Amino acid sequence: MEFPVYRPRRLRKNERLRRLVRETALSLDHLIYPLFVGPGKDSVEPVSSMPGVSQLSVDRAVKECEEVGALGIPAVILFGIPEQKDPLGSEAYLDSGVVQGAIRAIKEKVPALIVMTDVCLCEYTDHGHCGVVKNGDVDNDATLELLAKEALSHARAGADIVAPSDMMDGRVGAIRKTLDQNGFQQVAIMAYAAKYASGFYGPFREAAQSTPQFGDRRSYQMDPANADEALSEVELDIREGADIVMVKPAMAYLDIVYRVKQKFGYPVAAYNVSGEYSMIKAAGQNGWIDEQRIIMEVLLAIKRAGADMILSYFAKDVARQLHGW
Repeated sequence: MEFPVYRPRRLRKNERLRRLVRETALSLDHLIYPLFVGPGKDSVEPVSSMPGVSQLSVDRAVKECEEVGALGIPAVILFGIPEQKDPLGSEAYLDSGVVQGAIRAIKEKVPALIVMTDVCLCEYTDHGHCGVVKNGDVDNDATLELLAKEALSHARAGADIVAPSDMMDGRVGAIRKTLDQNGFQQVAIMAYAAKYASGFYGPFREAAQSTPQFGDRRSYQMDPANADEALSEVELDIREGADIVMVKPAMAYLDIVYRVKQKFGYPVAAYNVSGEYSMIKAAGQNGWIDEQRIIMEVLLAIKRAGADMILSYFAKDVARQLHGW
């Protein structure tokens, strides 16, 4: 039909009509809130490049999780900041490590909350790379054993989902095998399957204290120019046993989110990363944009592209907006 018989504006006349025909909706069920957990007690260390985000001691992380649970957000993902770093990132896989302690404490106080954990070595190594460094490069196969040990230690502490973010070849299979051999068949894997070597990670590296001390991560994270390669990476992780596959970052890679969902029909997560968060916060604080409106628009776009779940530092803001608070 053509104008004047068909007038699309008829269904945009008011908010109730717009809601009636709305194709995509955000829900609390789609949100995962990232938390940075460090040593100490009653400690809150603000991250200067991420207004509203802090490094938290375990007791303060538990309080944050209580708030998250009260808002109806179903899940958090934990990133650890150790007391000591070394070349092998040994605190990553200690049963007494900061993330392991946080998992136990959160599960005791907020048992219904889904606890996911980042599985990587970059926060724990003194060189800041995501694995074992030999001759100036990350040794893929030597790293797999340590990643599997880290994932196992998180499962023993009570993690519901482990999320390898290192981009080593074969890491999902190695972790799945280790979990299964130790009786943790029910612990799921959310693989950072298409993780790009992105400039959007800058603020995160301050928050997690994980800036590489030499070189960069382009030899293991994906080239931003490649899309078909992302589908290959996702397919490999699914074959190796991933239960959820992730695209990271989200905003500049919505085409990848869409293609992954269309091709595989698999549960897809997208990470609305630190640089995306900080840009919006900075523009909002300067009065250049309506921050709350932009937050909802961005997350809705990520959902519209095909993401089933969204990791975002805005999760609490979104929850409050959805509640009408």
